Amino acid sequence: MFLSSVGFSVVMMSIWPYLQKIDPTADTSFLGWVIASYSLGQMVASPIFGLWSNYRPRKEPLIVSILISVAANCLYAYLHIPASHNKYYMLVARGLLGIGAGNVAVVRSYTAGATSLQERTSSMANISMCQALGFILGPVFQTCFTFLGEKGVTWDVIKLQINMYTTPVLLSAFLGILNIILILAILREHRVDDSGRQCKSINFEEASTDEAQVPQGNIDQVAVVAINVLFFVTLFIFALFETIITPLTMDMYAWTQEQAVLYNGIILAALGVEAVVIFLGVKLLSKKIGERAILLGGLIVVWVGFFILLPWGNQFPKIQWEDLHNNSIPNTTFGEIIIGLWKSPMEDDNERPTGCSIEQAWCLYTPVIHLAQFLTSAVLIGLGYPVCNLMSYTLYSKILGPKPQGVYMGWLTASGSGARILGPMFISQVYAHWGPRWAFSLVCGIIVLTITLLGVVYKRLIALSVRYGRIQE
Repeated sequence: MFLSSVGFSVVMMSIWPYLQKIDPTADTSFLGWVIASYSLGQMVASPIFGLWSNYRPRKEPLIVSILISVAANCLYAYLHIPASHNKYYMLVARGLLGIGAGNVAVVRSYTAGATSLQERTSSMANISMCQALGFILGPVFQTCFTFLGEKGVTWDVIKLQINMYTTPVLLSAFLGILNIILILAILREHRVDDSGRQCKSINFEEASTDEAQVPQGNIDQVAVVAINVLFFVTLFIFALFETIITPLTMDMYAWTQEQAVLYNGIILAALGVEAVVIFLGVKLLSKKIGERAILLGGLIVVWVGFFILLPWGNQFPKIQWEDLHNNSIPNTTFGEIIIGLWKSPMEDDNERPTGCSIEQAWCLYTPVIHLAQFLTSAVLIGLGYPVCNLMSYTLYSKILGPKPQGVYMGWLTASGSGARILGPMFISQVYAHWGPRWAFSLVCGIIVLTITLLGVVYKRLIALSVRYGRIQE
């Protein structure tokens, strides 16, 4: 999970300038499709890889998915070769990379099947921690490659350009190959029941005679659907938060493009470090108060974070009166929503007007969100999100019981992929037309409905073995 997340995040900051370089006809609308193609690919592939892992050794879908990712990264590195339609090749490359990322369902399914109930939360926390570290270090590696510049050097024999755009994906391809080697050398099929006794499975090459039989019992489908909804909302609200912080800070504090990318990058990196600490703490806390209570607490903390973001007071943001396009937020395309994250810092920000654009009518009557409000909110959301994320799929794996979970984990991953697509689309439209007050009020309302759902199904969110009385909670 660490190597995979590094391979994904290491290219994120360079997608937009690279797209502009290889195909000048690409606009921000097409960028939206390029970004969304990753989540779409993962959403489609996750249930397929999950089903595959239920009936065959898990090495197979893991290796195939990683090979797809390696091929996608190689295609990305050669996007400069085609004479035309280069942007469509990038779209294919990102989509294939998303398909390869569908193996997250297999990893979580393997972890769920290889751990007892007592070990489950700790093991899931370790996976999440490795994933978070990968997402933190990926952009750091990307920054290290900027010294190569846009031109870089060319390996004429294989027509490979090695520059600041292609080196990250070449690193991703190398990490993928390393991942395959580790899987072949280290990964062994292992499955236990909720008590920790070894169980027989189709995933085993060999089975011992003293293996326990898989306990029978019907899965609580209501609880399954509820967790999918909870997981969707969790990723939905964090995806929209990541999307909106750059335009929000540019509107509220008159930050330039370069300042917004730098300061918000530091904030997101700090939230990643915070998440690692949270995962360590949750491993201990879950043993005392249980996953359901922690999930409820995480949702409440996230709600408080967004509630604090609501504008109040008599101070208003600086108005951008110039009749120029404001980079803060668009009115039309998904690609423009996130354009600020990929704008080249070489552009002359000093000539760009700053502040809240007069084209957004709400700028004239919406109070400013103070910097202290924003930072406090970021800390709280950064606290609640990893808790909700971890507790959702930990509870999910326990509800499903010791049976193979590949397909169910695939649907959970697919719901998260859908959330990462819809979250930015939702926040862009509401923010652009009605401003932060309506945007964050609606988010608070969504979280309240989610907390209500959790309260309704609270007693049903228990392990399969506990529900049938085979293990005491």
